[in-house]
Amino acid sequence: MLSLNEEQRRIIDLCNTKGDAWSSINPEYAARMKLQNQFQTGLDIARYTAGIMRQDMDAYDKDPSNYTQSLGCWHGFIGQQKMISIKKHFDTTDGRYLYLSGWMVAALRSEFGPLPDQSMHEKTSVAALIEELYTFLRQADARELGGLFRELDKAHIANDDVHAKEVQNKINNFQTHVVPIIADIDAGFGNEEATYLLAKKMIEAGACCIQIENQVSDEKQCGHQDGKVTVPHDDFLAKIRAVRYAFLELGVDDGVIVARTDSLGAGLTKQIAVSQKEGDLGDRYNSFLDGEVIENMANLNHGEVSVRTNGRMIKPKRLASGLFQFKSGTGEDRVVLDCITSLQNGADLLWIETEKPHIGQIASMVNRIRAVVPNAKLVYNNSPSFNWTLSFRQQVFDQWMDEGRDLRQYTRDQLMSADYDETELAKEADTRIRTFQQDGARDAGIFHHLITLPTYHTAALSTDNLAKGYFGDDGMLAYVAGVQRTELRQAIACVKHQNMAGSDIGDDHKEYFSGDAALKAAGFDNTMNQFG
Repeated sequence: MLSLNEEQRRIIDLCNTKGDAWSSINPEYAARMKLQNQFQTGLDIARYTAGIMRQDMDAYDKDPSNYTQSLGCWHGFIGQQKMISIKKHFDTTDGRYLYLSGWMVAALRSEFGPLPDQSMHEKTSVAALIEELYTFLRQADARELGGLFRELDKAHIANDDVHAKEVQNKINNFQTHVVPIIADIDAGFGNEEATYLLAKKMIEAGACCIQIENQVSDEKQCGHQDGKVTVPHDDFLAKIRAVRYAFLELGVDDGVIVARTDSLGAGLTKQIAVSQKEGDLGDRYNSFLDGEVIENMANLNHGEVSVRTNGRMIKPKRLASGLFQFKSGTGEDRVVLDCITSLQNGADLLWIETEKPHIGQIASMVNRIRAVVPNAKLVYNNSPSFNWTLSFRQQVFDQWMDEGRDLRQYTRDQLMSADYDETELAKEADTRIRTFQQDGARDAGIFHHLITLPTYHTAALSTDNLAKGYFGDDGMLAYVAGVQRTELRQAIACVKHQNMAGSDIGDDHKEYFSGDAALKAAGFDNTMNQFG
């Protein structure tokens, strides 16, 4: 963080070199403005936040209770409000990041309108959202510091040196709202050159951490839908290298790469891997192909292909789409190979996309990976695509059944029912949900927990509740009781929406620029004054 006093002294010296032409410049005002905008470029942000992530990763390696968290955001205002809320409730942003979900960009930010998570949205919309998020976070800094500066001025006018010293201490120890963003580049949006070009745009916008997945670019699917198709390791590693080169070119030497594998739920591949010799990476990829052993090449029909793997010639099972199928039950083995290979070739963190939130399942794969790469650690998607309530109730049910407990009051397939909400089983399930993140950090190598789409769902839920009341019998009371009164009592910053939009910052600047002639918005007739 810049020092206000040091910056003020620097500007005083600068103004003295300019003579009378700069005599109307107030060095303290200029220093304040500099402090309110300490990150001049996205690369400044990327370098700063990369350092934070590296420190957090080291802290986790020493003690897994030091795991980190984030929530997915699809608009700068949502990201800003999340960080303002974190500072309000916890006094620090340490260990809290933002996540930029490609799913939400596709669903909410594409010029085509709402799209499925299939990389059909504009490439640049991802980088644009990163820039937007940091624009709002930088404004959150300016807004909070502006309030401290005005408070400091009042203390000086009142000759209250004690309060002035307290405010000055807050300014000197100010913690920025700017935090790392883990940004989703999907499967790279094309070949490795396309991945490199987009990665550069994302890093220039401020991304210190880029997450890339091993699906094909042109047929990428949401991680929680069917029809996923993976690529051979050499193809994926080329894109990991492309991202690393982008970081290095732009001087973000500590940039973080998250290698995501979708192999657990992907049963298809688009191509047979290139293999030079038995046991190489291509051969190991091909060994998972489903097919029949060929003893005589003359038995191949027209258009059929064969591949030598594991010392045998096989005819891979090829679908009408031209895709090749993996053997059933090989998902976990492919995940482990993907993860080890990625970490050995430049990735920093792993992402294993699973079909359910089960710590035992995750830990079983991570333990195998750590047998080769001991400090392997995960970014894990606490996905809204999981039915958390049903999944954990069934996990408890299954464990209790194995323990021989009496479960006659429960029906496993109906455990989602509200009829079970107050039962012992439901309460135990909720306890496990509550501790899932700390348990996963300790037992399954999860460094970072995120929810990909939370603000998509909260926006829908809150809008539904407001619309139901406002257009129903409650009328305006639905807004007043359900929104504004709650905002006031919880001290939600945006209840003063003019202030959140920058009105007070603008008033400060007008006073800096025009002095007593400034026409300011925060006078007596500003209705925001009703909120104290």
